[in-house]
Amino acid sequence: MSAIDDFLDHLAVERQVSAHTLDAYRRDLAALGDWSATHGLDVLALDAEGVRAFIAAEHRRGLSPKSLQRRLSACRSFYGWLLRQGRIAASPAAAIRAPKAPRKLPQVLDPDEAKALVEVPTDAPLGLRDRALLELFYSSGLRLSELCALRWRDLDLADALVTVLGKGGKQRSVPLGSHARAALADWRAAGPAGEGDPVFPGRNGPITPRAVQLRLRKLALQQGLFKRVHPHLLRHSFASHILESSGDLRGVQELLGHADIATTQIYTHLDYQHLARVYDDAHPRAHRRPTDEDE
Repeated sequence: MSAIDDFLDHLAVERQVSAHTLDAYRRDLAALGDWSATHGLDVLALDAEGVRAFIAAEHRRGLSPKSLQRRLSACRSFYGWLLRQGRIAASPAAAIRAPKAPRKLPQVLDPDEAKALVEVPTDAPLGLRDRALLELFYSSGLRLSELCALRWRDLDLADALVTVLGKGGKQRSVPLGSHARAALADWRAAGPAGEGDPVFPGRNGPITPRAVQLRLRKLALQQGLFKRVHPHLLRHSFASHILESSGDLRGVQELLGHADIATTQIYTHLDYQHLARVYDDAHPRAHRRPTDEDE
């Protein structure tokens, strides 16, 4: 078994990363292994120049700065693990930087668009389910994987809370809005469901992420929204609308389940005018413009 295979086993068994994360590491490190083999090199013997040459080669192949950053992050994790295992003397990837990716503000639905989307007719086929799914998405900002894995025992409709297992196996509880709470109660009342049953069942167990993506796209068109609507757009919209109303970045970080607040800043956006208003209202040394009363 190769060192890369050993590391992937470590991620799967000991760290218990998600299947999506594991696949990303596998692709990135397979690229490293293929490049090394093509040049007659062993990944364990690569030095900093070798890793730099690998990243440069990937850049010449046309990979975006974001993809290069992910490649290098996988290399850092891999060689960091090897170093802790005593299999190498130093990490060749530790000091290498990838090109900076331009930061893009996530698109969001405005509140009127979000309202139009979630208020699907409940008398249509699957209407109660669709309404509950959309209201929950927008109300609580769940990740797609978290929503698909949800069981009825994870919902406390009496106290308006939903508890999910997020990235890294971290559990968090998120409030349910009144509309989401009502929609979920209506959906549960529509048919018998045990505490261990999925909230949104599919053909063979919980609904799949792909099924949610396709359904959301269809419902958006049905509701007259012609922008690209996807599950993460609802998460972005949830975070943006909460942040614009409250200005509480730390609170939004907790609601989204982000380990690093820098991630929250990427997932949410505030325009400059809002930031300036928060600064003017909050900072004791802010340069406030005089009002009519001051003059």
